[in-house]
Amino acid sequence: MVAIGADAPTLRRTDLPNGLTVLSEPVPGARSVAFGAWVRAATLHERPEEMGVSHFLEHMVFKGTRSRSAQEIALSLETLGGSLDAYTEREHTSFQARVLDEHLADAVSVIGDLIFEPLLRPADVALERRVILEEISMVEDTPDDVIFDVHNRTLWGEHSHGYPILGTRETVQAIEVPHLKALHTRAYHPGRLVIAASGHVDHDALLELLMKAGWGARTTGDMTPFAVPPAAPTPPQMHHMRRKDLAQTHIVMGSASLSHGDPRRYAFALLDMLLGGGMSSRLFQRVREELALAYSVHTFSSAYADTGAHGVYLASAPDTAQDALDAVREVLAEVVENGLPEADLVAGKRQLRGQLVLSMEGVSSRMYRAATTALYGEPHRTIEELLALVDAVDGDSVREVARAYFHPQQQTIVSLGPKAVR
Repeated sequence: MVAIGADAPTLRRTDLPNGLTVLSEPVPGARSVAFGAWVRAATLHERPEEMGVSHFLEHMVFKGTRSRSAQEIALSLETLGGSLDAYTEREHTSFQARVLDEHLADAVSVIGDLIFEPLLRPADVALERRVILEEISMVEDTPDDVIFDVHNRTLWGEHSHGYPILGTRETVQAIEVPHLKALHTRAYHPGRLVIAASGHVDHDALLELLMKAGWGARTTGDMTPFAVPPAAPTPPQMHHMRRKDLAQTHIVMGSASLSHGDPRRYAFALLDMLLGGGMSSRLFQRVREELALAYSVHTFSSAYADTGAHGVYLASAPDTAQDALDAVREVLAEVVENGLPEADLVAGKRQLRGQLVLSMEGVSSRMYRAATTALYGEPHRTIEELLALVDAVDGDSVREVARAYFHPQQQTIVSLGPKAVR
């Protein structure tokens, strides 16, 4: 067991002999605990013919374990006033609970059961396949979900960064018990797990609960690295999907961006926020408030271990979509050419500082931040250190990331609707 950082003694980390990494951070005054487990395997590590298997397995563990039925899993924490959830993303699959401090043992036990003891029965696979196909249908009926999947595939081409997390109808139909068991054996073991907890939690007591629930007795499995080729985005391009049934044209324009540990990320975050992070942002004010060309317009970004992606989303009537897109291009071009005025830089720092501090007041946010130190090998920084990094952002650093990542001609543009844009 070690304390991380001389000035950050509240975050503690223990690496168990079986490879399990455990992190915890107490939050004074909290009566609840956020507890999560991250599996270092997800969509990024899938083969094309098994696309969606990580998400399928995330669903399947809730269908029953050696000691709990599906109904008992569903009731286990909800009846205590807590919550239990899971999600699959590009690099990790995560299982999380939020409970009162007195029920932490229950959360540790339930999530341990889900991770280590799922039954993975053929009958359950057949049933859950239907649920996932319905989930795919739900996405297909939601254009502002479809457009992001299409943009992702267009941006990354055949690379697994571009795979839909749900998989496709064809790959989901082909996934069977052997595929799920193979992934479970390969990835759901202590060597590929990170545990993080935050709230009213004591680190030594957490370790004791994990031991009692059997986490420490589990053996480490195959640690062979997943074969993932280097990410290489496609050249900037335009792609349109014609949908006559839609009342709007949905547009995503974006490109590859910073990886998780890039030191420029604070300058990037500040610029991204000022461009499209809220009602005060330049894109919102220009496209919605001044021109009334869209109801929704905002920026987005995701950072991964080796790369990232970012962009702008908007939806507009087919006859005004081109004008809206041109307005976005103008806003981006102006920032690329001129950077930010000093007054905007000062205001942006104040806004970003506020967001950072407010986000750290939640136990779930602190749990995520604790897990990040292990998942991405980053130092745990105090709030004061984070604020100092924001304060260090200057006009030159903002101008650098603007020119590197926000130039309109460097963006891949995807549209969905009755009428194409250009």
